[in-house]
Amino acid sequence: MSEIKLTKDQQELIERMGVIFEGHGIAPAPARVSALLLVVPPAELPFEDISRLLNLSKSATSTALNLLLSLNRIEYTTKPGERRRYFRAKFSTWKVDVTKALEGISSMSTVYREVLAQRPKNTADFNRSLMDMVVFLEFLAKELPHVFKKWEQHR
Repeated sequence: MSEIKLTKDQQELIERMGVIFEGHGIAPAPARVSALLLVVPPAELPFEDISRLLNLSKSATSTALNLLLSLNRIEYTTKPGERRRYFRAKFSTWKVDVTKALEGISSMSTVYREVLAQRPKNTADFNRSLMDMVVFLEFLAKELPHVFKKWEQHR
């Protein structure tokens, strides 16, 4: 099997995606691993290739993979007669993830409404901003399921 190499464009794309993932709370190494598994031509990569392609230590690679596995962002498979694991991006649960995110929005709006009820009245500007956020989250919780259903009918 030939050694996988990344083009300059692939490296830049992995870096840009990694920065975006970092903006969503993922540490740099797991962000790059996640991006790599989306960009690289083979559908799956062994540990050693991930470490080599991203120039990560074994420890950083292991920590990143374990975090992504625990977040359900990646999965692994094995091949008959081989001990090594092949890691790949996980797409099979994205609808469940979207549903959980929608439930999270609803939960947050409920809690923020409770916070608002506890707030002193003399912080009117803060309270108004918080109320705007509550109303927006409630709007999202109400409308996004319809958008999701519409998308399913459209595809």
